[in-house]
Amino acid sequence: MFGIYNYWGFIAAAILLNLTPGTDSMYIITRSVSQGQIAGFYSVLGIISGILIHTLLAAFGLSVLLDSSPVAFMLVKYIGASYLCYLGIKMLMSKGTTITPEDGNGAGNKKHSGLPALDYKQIYKQGVLTNTFNPKVALFFLAFFPQFIDPDYTYSMLSFIVLGLTLAVTGFTWLLCLTLLASKFSENLRKNPSIEAILNKISGVVFIGLGVKLLTEKG
Repeated sequence: MFGIYNYWGFIAAAILLNLTPGTDSMYIITRSVSQGQIAGFYSVLGIISGILIHTLLAAFGLSVLLDSSPVAFMLVKYIGASYLCYLGIKMLMSKGTTITPEDGNGAGNKKHSGLPALDYKQIYKQGVLTNTFNPKVALFFLAFFPQFIDPDYTYSMLSFIVLGLTLAVTGFTWLLCLTLLASKFSENLRKNPSIEAILNKISGVVFIGLGVKLLTEKG
């Protein structure tokens, strides 16, 4: 089917990979704990959009550039690490940006007087950029996907897209579960403005840690 070997085996492998703790999981959990269920949901959408972008890059062969050019790899890695650190510093300096899970409009409502409302579009964009500028994801696609693709299949681009969509669906399911669990667990904590501020600071430290981890990883 679509030049794919052992599709069910790929699904099983994708599920196991999703269950393995990684940068995306930590990012989603941190968002959900500190800013609530809806913020976590938009972060999930952002991360999955990043996966789809990597899928297209792999399908069109652009990800090969990262594998063949150390300069391109380092550039993307530095951008991604810097962006994560920027988000972390921003959260450390923030006085509070949390809304209740019941708030459903796009702009968000103020949960506590004097606290700014969350911008869900911004949270979505941050999730997209966090995943897209992680060169490890691009290299993973190049290393993992071909193992399930027939090299003689004429439309290998289609094979990459099908596998990428499969990984996105399994990833979305798992990350959504993480969002629901993490936000529910921390719901009562976020109702206290003081604890809410502490959660934001902790989230900032985690984001900076993720950035440093990405920066120090070898290609």
